[in-house]
Amino acid sequence: MRRKVHDVVQADFLWSNIAELARTQNGELLRTLEKGFKHIENESFESTFQGLFSEINLNSEKLGKKYEDRNKKLCTIVSKIAEGIAQFSTDSDTLGDAYEYLIGQFAAGSGKKAGEFYTPQAMSTILSKIVILDSQDPSRGPKKKLDRVLDFACGSGSLLLNVRNRMRDNKGSIGRIFGQENNITTYNLARMNMLLHGLKDTEFEIHHGDSLLNDWDLLNEMNPSKKIECDAIVANPPFSLRWTPTDALNDDFRFKNYGLAPKSAADFAFLLHGFHFLSEEGTMAIILPHGVLFRGGAEQAIRKKLLQDNHIDTVIGLPPNLFYSTGIPVCILVLKKCKKFDDILFINASEHFDKGKRQNQLLPEHIDKIVNTYKERKEEARYSKRFSIDVIEKEHDFNLNISRYISTAKAEEEIDLNEVHSQLMDIDKRIEKSRKVHNQFLKELGLKSI
Repeated sequence: MRRKVHDVVQADFLWSNIAELARTQNGELLRTLEKGFKHIENESFESTFQGLFSEINLNSEKLGKKYEDRNKKLCTIVSKIAEGIAQFSTDSDTLGDAYEYLIGQFAAGSGKKAGEFYTPQAMSTILSKIVILDSQDPSRGPKKKLDRVLDFACGSGSLLLNVRNRMRDNKGSIGRIFGQENNITTYNLARMNMLLHGLKDTEFEIHHGDSLLNDWDLLNEMNPSKKIECDAIVANPPFSLRWTPTDALNDDFRFKNYGLAPKSAADFAFLLHGFHFLSEEGTMAIILPHGVLFRGGAEQAIRKKLLQDNHIDTVIGLPPNLFYSTGIPVCILVLKKCKKFDDILFINASEHFDKGKRQNQLLPEHIDKIVNTYKERKEEARYSKRFSIDVIEKEHDFNLNISRYISTAKAEEEIDLNEVHSQLMDIDKRIEKSRKVHNQFLKELGLKSI
């Protein structure tokens, strides 16, 4: 079984048995669940899921003060879940989609803090559709295979799974998925997300750790010949996170050619971390706050170096209020190590969205317009335009603020003065006619004319 499906779950811990224990109000449900969690963590998948249920406390007094009370409460909960699940297919796609939906609902309903680990599906779709395209000429369409895909701030893992789904939809394949997440709860969410989407433990690796400190041995290889390189990198890191760059990081292989991001905002530190592991034929798409496009100081120096080396391919401006965690407008930067085109494509999609009560939404037609514009490198008035590095340097001093390149102001309508004069004369005539009628009424009433 392990050779064929990569995991083995003992019969006592299968859902059918757990649901039956709940239905019959069996007093062993709680103990069986505890044993089942340990079995899955330590035996079913070898070491891939160690600590997966570490934050679940079945002995919490919130479930009841006595064992019997807690067991009874769990019987009720599991029975209700079993009733719901019985109405649906239990294939991995359905379970995975349901889990993804619940994560999205939790992020939407739990305030800003919960929304930090979840990239809304619209943005996830844009990034995934971009990175699977041919990096040299996106108009050629999707690649047939991506050897490695990385998200170094993977949250619940939805972005990685979105890339996988896009490749499958286009009859392509992925060698291995890599993710890193610093929050322990979210790290467990990501691993569970992979499991419920039917990924084998040999198809992915999720690491719990700090990307900025690069504490993952896999990515901390000092020998350049052994460096891991990824064909697609997607990321939605924390916006403008304060960090503490040390002197040692000045010589870090990720930053030494570009410089360190300032303490006030780690945006470029995240970008450079991911970019270091991008393959020569790969594409990286990262969501960042607009400040990275125009802020000065150390960030300007990093931006200048990336532009001079021709690594920034496309800048996409998005509407405000798309995220659960913040209402600020954000941008997507598309980066490549080897580019066919020597200009930068700017896309201003900030005015193309569906306004919602709590969150604005990008509809399928908005997403398709962004992706197709990137794919065909199309120019459209008030929406997209290409600029050479020379123009960006000499006229804008490496400032990438989208409004400098694409004006959304509508041209003022030309006014025909003869027509306006004619209309004013007509209005005067009507005023005079009305005044005469009005004064006639006043005269009949013996009142003073106006």
